[in-house]
Amino acid sequence: MMSKKILVAYFSASGVTKKAASLLARAATADLYEIKPKVPYTAADLDWRDKKSRSTLEMNDPSSRPSLADMGAPVSVYDVIFLCFPIWWYTAPTIIKTFLESYDFSGKRIVLFATSGGSGLGNTEAALRPCAPNAEWMGGRLINGASESSLKSFVESLKL
Repeated sequence: MMSKKILVAYFSASGVTKKAASLLARAATADLYEIKPKVPYTAADLDWRDKKSRSTLEMNDPSSRPSLADMGAPVSVYDVIFLCFPIWWYTAPTIIKTFLESYDFSGKRIVLFATSGGSGLGNTEAALRPCAPNAEWMGGRLINGASESSLKSFVESLKL
């Protein structure tokens, strides 16, 4: 059986998800791609207590699609995309929808991985599915504090 080409595409505003995504990439023997916003987030942008902060405004606007810094994600050459992001307001940041809507994920397997300060994945997959309707969605999990060996076991359990 041919081995699958795996990409870990991640968005990290503060660095926490970047560390987790790097660990996942090593565990899955995958390539790594950073989803970068055209306008980087500042600490003030990420202040969830401020009703006028950038992240609050984006998350409260269902049509929000922050621009990407580049359109160079090599999605087409991969079979499986592990999509990593922090949980914001109980779901994925809106830039994840921008990413999914910017590429053709037809026939690709998408597995969600998230970091969170307190909530789980909730309805994140259901919210993201319409952005890549022709992908095969495989659920996902939180990776807070996960070890490389536990991630490797999880990846193997997916039987990709």
